[in-house]
Amino acid sequence: WEQYLKMGTAQESFNLVQLIANECYKMGAFLYAAKAFDVLERLDPEPEYWDGKRGACIGVLQMVIAGKESKESLSEVVRMLRSTSNPQVEYIVRTISKWAADHGVQINAV
Repeated sequence: WEQYLKMGTAQESFNLVQLIANECYKMGAFLYAAKAFDVLERLDPEPEYWDGKRGACIGVLQMVIAGKESKESLSEVVRMLRSTSNPQVEYIVRTISKWAADHGVQINAV
């Protein structure tokens, strides 16, 4: 991810962020996959990028529930989701927010 942030040319960085998104998703590194799919979705609103972002964000919630990801990640996930105009966003955000509220987790999604 750090390498992507340092990239210069548009095509090289686009290719790298696609690789990050897909490989991180496969490896279960859902937070980085969500970040990468979020970038891809903003650059090119293809439905497959939304699908990847949605799956990765739900994967982050699953990892938080399993105790394998920081609860603070949920705030970042909700921010990413809210940057999307897809009608599924509110259902997913509501689900995450309900779990967080039930477990005393503060979500700071500005």
